[in-house]
Amino acid sequence: MEALEATTERIGTLDEGAMEAARERQGRLTKPPGSLGRLEALSVQVAGIQGRARPEVSKKVGFVAAGDHGVVAQGVSAYPQGVTAQMVQNFAVGGAAINVLARCVGARVVVVDMGVAGETARAARVVHKKVAPGTADITRGHAMSRRQARETVRSGIEVFEEELGRGIELAATGDMGIGNTTPSAAIIATFTGRRAAEVAGRGTGVDDAGLARKVAVVERALSVNRPDPKDALDVLGKVGGFEIGGLAGVILAAAANRVPVVIDGVISGAAALVAAGLEPRAKEFMIAGHLSTEPGHRAALEHLGLEPLLDLGMRLGEGTGAALAMGIVEAAVRTLNEMATFEEAGVSGAEGE
Repeated sequence: MEALEATTERIGTLDEGAMEAARERQGRLTKPPGSLGRLEALSVQVAGIQGRARPEVSKKVGFVAAGDHGVVAQGVSAYPQGVTAQMVQNFAVGGAAINVLARCVGARVVVVDMGVAGETARAARVVHKKVAPGTADITRGHAMSRRQARETVRSGIEVFEEELGRGIELAATGDMGIGNTTPSAAIIATFTGRRAAEVAGRGTGVDDAGLARKVAVVERALSVNRPDPKDALDVLGKVGGFEIGGLAGVILAAAANRVPVVIDGVISGAAALVAAGLEPRAKEFMIAGHLSTEPGHRAALEHLGLEPLLDLGMRLGEGTGAALAMGIVEAAVRTLNEMATFEEAGVSGAEGE
């Protein structure tokens, strides 16, 4: 059996028994019921994902997938393509925003070259799964073949499985790829049925003329390729990116191994749509880390039925918003596990109970 199908078949549903036990404990902690708001529901979700009434998320891993895109030839980015390889090197030596924020929450960062156009360092912190040196220009035809689309997802699964031996209790997704908000917009438009103008944003900061050009590029890509929203591999292959497929694989592998996965911004949102298209049950294992300023991100999260934990006006990518949200997930779990119950603390409960 192919790795993709074997992985999706392993994805189950949330453990209702663990969730009920977590809810029951939440009701006995030294606080008014519901007073910790979404933290309470979040801790119950994590309990259901892990199948443990007292879950643990101390072993945190952020997966940052990198890839280049032929569509940059259409002038959709404010930065040159060579920045992708340069930033991968920056990740490898720990100098990027994701490295800093991951250190803040005690997460390790796994950087994956899924399809960078330039050479990336053979460093211990860069995993090499390069499918090809960048995708083709989606305004002229398919981004990649269907075989390559499957390979990207399989590679993401492999990266996650290879890291399991080091321990993963909470995962997060991140990306690097100059021009990748354009294929992400095309993916989101396909799955959500939104117009290109509704989901294409400024990305790295293009001006009004650049944004208008980007919308036209997305429209042309959709017209030329006609991706089928009922076939996730078709969408990925026709208008996607190697790093997007890799992240979809990470998400599926996390769900198959009952590990909660925090979704980052618009590129991760596009990857989450692909993952959910391949196996709808994967949605239950996702946590939306934050809301990007990219309009397509909101559309993706609404389609997935996910509510972001943070809204800080961020649009960097790399997994930065997801890393910050990891701290919130840990706070939710630790309050569930470490707060005393009324009985343990000798504190009186609400009158009439």
